[in-house]
Amino acid sequence: MAAALTVGVLVRPAAARAQIGQDEFAQRRAALAARMGDGVFLAIGGEEPAEDYLIFNQRSPFLYLAGFNEPSAALVIVKRGGAVTRTILFVQPKDPSRETWTGTRVGVAGVQPLTGMEGRPSSAMRATVDSVLGEIATGTFYVAADQSPQHGFQSGEGQLIQALRAAHAGIQMGDGGDLIDHLRGHKSAVELELLRKSAEITAIAQREAMKLIEPEMNEFEVQALIEYTFRRNGADRPSFSTIVGSGPNSTTLHYSADDRFMRAGDLVVMDIGSSYRGYSADVTRTVPVSGTFTADQRALYQVVRDAQAAGERQARPGTRARVMSDSASAVLAAGLTRLGLIESPDATYDCREEGGRQCRQLSLYYFHALGHGIGLDVHDPDQYYETGVLAPGSAFTIEPGVYVRGNLLDIIPQTPRNRVMVEKIRAAVMRFADTGIRIEDDYLITDAGLEWISRAPREIAEVEAMMRETFAGPAPRDSVKVNWYRRGPGARD
Repeated sequence: MAAALTVGVLVRPAAARAQIGQDEFAQRRAALAARMGDGVFLAIGGEEPAEDYLIFNQRSPFLYLAGFNEPSAALVIVKRGGAVTRTILFVQPKDPSRETWTGTRVGVAGVQPLTGMEGRPSSAMRATVDSVLGEIATGTFYVAADQSPQHGFQSGEGQLIQALRAAHAGIQMGDGGDLIDHLRGHKSAVELELLRKSAEITAIAQREAMKLIEPEMNEFEVQALIEYTFRRNGADRPSFSTIVGSGPNSTTLHYSADDRFMRAGDLVVMDIGSSYRGYSADVTRTVPVSGTFTADQRALYQVVRDAQAAGERQARPGTRARVMSDSASAVLAAGLTRLGLIESPDATYDCREEGGRQCRQLSLYYFHALGHGIGLDVHDPDQYYETGVLAPGSAFTIEPGVYVRGNLLDIIPQTPRNRVMVEKIRAAVMRFADTGIRIEDDYLITDAGLEWISRAPREIAEVEAMMRETFAGPAPRDSVKVNWYRRGPGARD
């Protein structure tokens, strides 16, 4: 069994009213400008959906700087002589005929009172940027926009940027996305509160799902309860496609069809996350459909849980993030060796039919990173991506997993060396075939140390105890904590 792990958790008041104020958005823009050279910065928000009955979600880089959650908007910052001379938010103008269909717009006149920035109509953005680039003549044009080709065609934004660049040959191009990612890697106090709330809601959904699950239930029934629980407790939406994968589906990392009937004896992986005021949680639990782990499931589950605990023990301010991954991998490798799934902790195999390249046997079952940053995006930048070191303001996951696919022995390159390995591990692979286990939690680094914020049951005894509880309908909503929130950070309540 895993040794008990104490993770420092501060007692805090409910974060339901936490909201990022316009002063923080202004500070973010100032921090970005300080990293810019002279020139023009352009961040383009999400486009109006092709049909007005489709859901609009704002692009996170734009949202991070502007705090504005309407479509077809853009932010321009002009810096000359080392100082910001203009900050303009381009928005759709008021239009009662369209607002009848899509909702009230802030409009150009509403920009300054709401955000403190100069407001201009979206239709004027291209001409304005063109004019400013012409005036500065030299400098850097920083762009945070979608410029990638899709289906063989360059996006409209890509065409716009290309045309502006061609018209101003003396201007250097800069990656505005990198500038924003650097800032997003450190989470403010308010961002941490929003992440705590998002993780809390996600943990509630995990507990509800555990009580609901039983044999012959369909995965989509669990998905429906999870997403209902998100909204019932004030979340905007799921932060990514809800994953409820049972039996063989548990071995597919991003399985999201959620349409299989769960069988007695299956495990089911639930990788889920709420988005609360735009901030994304990401929490995975693996539970037995019958309510009790078999002996083999218990043994493999404990290997994964021990690996997660090893990663947690290394997660401290000032520690290199790589140490978390190395520690978790060492525990996984030792555990899989004991179970006969690999020959030894450091054993390798031929990755290619022609031989030559060697890969760790561990990678046959564990082929993703230990974790990632969380924030406005479920895979968000974190400061340790740049520095390699955990520090206050970091927000991230730890999520080891083991996936024994039913066809594993058929897809390993058939080299002489591999054939010898296969015969050694065959019995164990057949024993654990179609078994996937992932345990994922969300963490913050504060001045007080590591804080575990996704407190859903995860020890074997805790999971089985929760699944013995009778599901009697959705848990009561805590009306004090819930703040119905429709439009995201920076929008008007």
